[in-house]
Amino acid sequence: MSGYTLAHLAEHLGAQLIGDAACGIVSIATLEHAGAGQISFLSNSKYRKYLSQTTASAVLIGADDAAFVAPGVNALIVKDPYVAFARVAQLLDTTPASAIGIHPTAVIDASVQLGTNVSVGPNAVISAGVVLGNNVQIGAGCFIGEQAIIGQNTRLWANVTIYHRVELGNNCIVHSAAVVGSDGFGFANERGNWLKIPQTGTVIVGNNCEIGAATTIDRGAIENTVIGENVIIDNLCQIAHNVQIGDHTAMAACSVVAGSTKIGRYCIIGGAVCINGHIDICDGAQITGMAMVMKPITEKGVYSSGIPATANNEWRKNTAKLRQIDQLYQRVKQLEAKLATVNLSSDADQ
Repeated sequence: MSGYTLAHLAEHLGAQLIGDAACGIVSIATLEHAGAGQISFLSNSKYRKYLSQTTASAVLIGADDAAFVAPGVNALIVKDPYVAFARVAQLLDTTPASAIGIHPTAVIDASVQLGTNVSVGPNAVISAGVVLGNNVQIGAGCFIGEQAIIGQNTRLWANVTIYHRVELGNNCIVHSAAVVGSDGFGFANERGNWLKIPQTGTVIVGNNCEIGAATTIDRGAIENTVIGENVIIDNLCQIAHNVQIGDHTAMAACSVVAGSTKIGRYCIIGGAVCINGHIDICDGAQITGMAMVMKPITEKGVYSSGIPATANNEWRKNTAKLRQIDQLYQRVKQLEAKLATVNLSSDADQ
């Protein structure tokens, strides 16, 4: 297995090297389990105790942790160990390509524009008018609808579905079973009968985005659904029609966004968050897991509504009390009214 010397990694990271510059690194492991030829990192002080015990060949650490490193272990001093870990992991990545070359069972329309070094896996279908940029990888069983555009270096894993006229930017990753460009949930009710509204917009995804497995992004009803630059969306998320998500926003698994909502830049959305439709969320908002967002968020900050788990008997007691909250509220109003009457009477006597 090929690797890199610490000297090379230090140069790549702009790190201060303490130890043997010629030491070879071939993979990454945790502080607790790393061994020879492996590099680890410390980004959480909770695990600092392992620095003095690790048998890793090298560690990525901040300057404040240098004194805790075990004797004989090389160190790269960096500003942000977790970011450094990510960059080293990219160098040492052993993930295979989603496709290599064009498989003979792939069905590619004669009108498709293929960039250089495009790979298409077995049984993939590329429809008329599609444009595939340079170095695009289309995994086995993918479907690319008519006139879709896939930017250069973008990679689709197996069984991804990209509907007609969808545009994916450069350097994107779309994981298996994701669906981009399916119809939005648009219907009109005519005396009890649902009439389908054709969804004539599309989905436009910016550069450097990642879309998780089994996530669905609906096309716009009239205008487009727009995903900004460097947006990361986890597995099993639902993005409804006409949603706009700003640059550098992250969304964790199982979250859902209803139609025509606008989410700002640099937002962090936790797992299983539910966001109502036709509202705006400002830049930099952080929404914790299980929250239900029913109205606009206009100020940067942290927002929560999910109730943390507790012991069942405690939860049952609290739930029983919660059901009585309206009765309690009415009693408080009555007491306040009586108190106000008493105060008025006292003032009159004076």
